[in-house]
Amino acid sequence: MTPQIQHINPEGLSKNPAFSQAVITLGKGKTVYIGGQDAINAQGRIIGIGDIGVQTDQVMQNLQTALTACGATFEHIVKLTIFIVHGQDLRLGFQASQKYLGGLKNPPAISGMFVAALARPEYLVEVEAIAFIPGE
Repeated sequence: MTPQIQHINPEGLSKNPAFSQAVITLGKGKTVYIGGQDAINAQGRIIGIGDIGVQTDQVMQNLQTALTACGATFEHIVKLTIFIVHGQDLRLGFQASQKYLGGLKNPPAISGMFVAALARPEYLVEVEAIAFIPGE
């Protein structure tokens, strides 16, 4: 069996170009689990305090760094979970994420939730990811 990722958007569920309803991974490969990424740069400084757009961009850069270290790209992401501090403008975070996700032919399955707070009061958004790299 050839390893593959199938994005499923069945009839009876809404269709949205920003996410897939379900994703199936088949065959041999490597699954990558990336823990929640916050707006922290490589020097350990919080980026974009008070600005969810800037923080989202840093979070996506961190995801990209983790993916690259594992031999993956955003194309390999099958699931994103996004945590946004209640009261933040989701649209600003979405706009910032499109630099990384907007060109994907098959976007991942995504869950988003508003939360009361994250690990530090300065954090406005956190994203965790699951990626699948088909192998031989």
